[in-house]
Amino acid sequence: MYAIVDFKGTQFRVERDQIIKVPYMSEFEVGAEIEMQNVLLLHTDNDTIVGTPTVKKAKVLAEITNHLKDKKVIVFKKKRRKGYEKKQGHRQNYTELIIKDIIK
Repeated sequence: MYAIVDFKGTQFRVERDQIIKVPYMSEFEVGAEIEMQNVLLLHTDNDTIVGTPTVKKAKVLAEITNHLKDKKVIVFKKKRRKGYEKKQGHRQNYTELIIKDIIK
């Protein structure tokens, strides 16, 4: 059984006991339970339900396991023959969730 959910503007394909990385959620602490109600598609062994736009009464329960930072991304800009070089680094924050249950 899997579901496709829209969470914070991003769509995720989730299954039970799967770990996913979502955009950083500073308002919740580690161990908090989260309920995702924007279920766009729900697939079981013998049935697929497509929402219009969401599946009624379906939700995904998840738990926050960690708040982390992603790998560093280097941004390097250069203009030829002008002596212009600029180097920047960026690390994006994200939150790690574990999917507890998918409810029909």
